[in-house]
Amino acid sequence: MPSTSPRARVANLEKLNSNPNIMLRVENLCTYFHTKGQVIRAVDDVTFEVAKGEILGLVGESGCGKSTLSRTIMQLLPPTSGKIFLQERDLSGLTPAQVREERLNFQMVFQDPYASLNPRMTVFTTLAEALKRRHPDLKGDELSKRVGALMEKVGLAPRFMKKYPHEFSGGQRQRIAIARALAPEPKLMIADEPVSALDVSIQSQILNLLMNLVKELDLTMIFISHDLSVVHYIADRIAVMRKGKLVEMAAADDVMERAQHDYTKTLLAAIPHVVRR
Repeated sequence: MPSTSPRARVANLEKLNSNPNIMLRVENLCTYFHTKGQVIRAVDDVTFEVAKGEILGLVGESGCGKSTLSRTIMQLLPPTSGKIFLQERDLSGLTPAQVREERLNFQMVFQDPYASLNPRMTVFTTLAEALKRRHPDLKGDELSKRVGALMEKVGLAPRFMKKYPHEFSGGQRQRIAIARALAPEPKLMIADEPVSALDVSIQSQILNLLMNLVKELDLTMIFISHDLSVVHYIADRIAVMRKGKLVEMAAADDVMERAQHDYTKTLLAAIPHVVRR
């Protein structure tokens, strides 16, 4: 990403501040870790915005800071400095109780569907618990109907709601995890490598599901992956991250066809191509 003068950066931020269509705004975000006398700059002065209804793809190799960035946005990790705004509300200035309340509006789908679901809870209990966070008075038949409707929305039959996670395939478990994230009716969803643990044959199904949900529910999404081709398939724009910094951000097709940064070109060169005989 070309360097930006401080004057231009301030002007850009002022422009974002006045844009009502911005769902998420991250300003000069830093998340550092101190270990054995060293400072690890996992997220280093990152600034970007995500528009309402947009899918922003965040790509980079393992260890580049993608997951740390997502967990900082989710308030699972404290930022060292910088600001995070969800529809103009400063998340970084909230108390723990306020964060729990506000987190109804931003949810996360984790990488491993085998680890992210409680094995002792049925699908019904998992989804009912998530639904009642937004609607605490739900109970009885109405709660069961809402759980069933949520399962249908992600492509699962409601008749399976009394089953446990071990009774489902990996792709089905990830659908349950997506349903759990949808249950509190969030405005923003962060999907952190949601298909990397799945068979290739299942990946496209989950990608298409996420794309349809964003359109149907008017969601905003940050989709994280190390695979540039997967990100290109789903994202409107792509942000490339390296060593804690955003090095390039542009429309998805522009990144794939006219990459500017050498690191992005390296990621493009690593995409496997089918050799025809």
